[in-house]
Amino acid sequence: MSIEIKLSKKRIPYKKAMLFLNKRVEEIKNGDNRELIWILEHPKTYTAGISFKQNEIIDRKIKIIKTNRGGKITLHNPGQKIVYFVINLNNRKKDIRKLISCIETSIIEFLKIFKINAKNDKKNIGIWVKEKKIAAIGLRVSRWIAFHGFSINVSNNLNEYLKIIPCGLDNTKITSIFFEKNVVPKNFEKKLINILIKNIDKI
Repeated sequence: MSIEIKLSKKRIPYKKAMLFLNKRVEEIKNGDNRELIWILEHPKTYTAGISFKQNEIIDRKIKIIKTNRGGKITLHNPGQKIVYFVINLNNRKKDIRKLISCIETSIIEFLKIFKINAKNDKKNIGIWVKEKKIAAIGLRVSRWIAFHGFSINVSNNLNEYLKIIPCGLDNTKITSIFFEKNVVPKNFEKKLINILIKNIDKI
């Protein structure tokens, strides 16, 4: 079965997106639906993965949504592109490390379009430009169904990271495509999807 591609132009509330994603996971487990790649943006939302710690919240006034993904606390806000997916590894190699490598490679290839030289880091999951993080990855796997996904900072307000210790790291070491190249990319979603599908098909 082919992968369903979903592009949302309106910002989707985080909890609404999670309900949709978790429903799709169960449907795929039961053989009732296709795999999914979904690109969207969220309103400003701080989310905490299963390994976050309370001392990673600097501004105690912010609201945190706890999630079932891996990782620590992070920010989603307008101008940041989220790529959620539900991928059935039962139909591919049951290799989580290979899936993560696929995601890393896809983000790095995508950023090359904008002449940004990015890299992964074996110690800190995500994608980096020099010493600054430009993309975050968070996954969960249930019965070899991999879901959640990654985010790329395109033109979002990086100052909003100062209210947390994102992913347990220095909150000043965050960057975006706009910060690096002073451009706001437009209509790039299809290019990103094509790169991601090409690499997923290698798993």
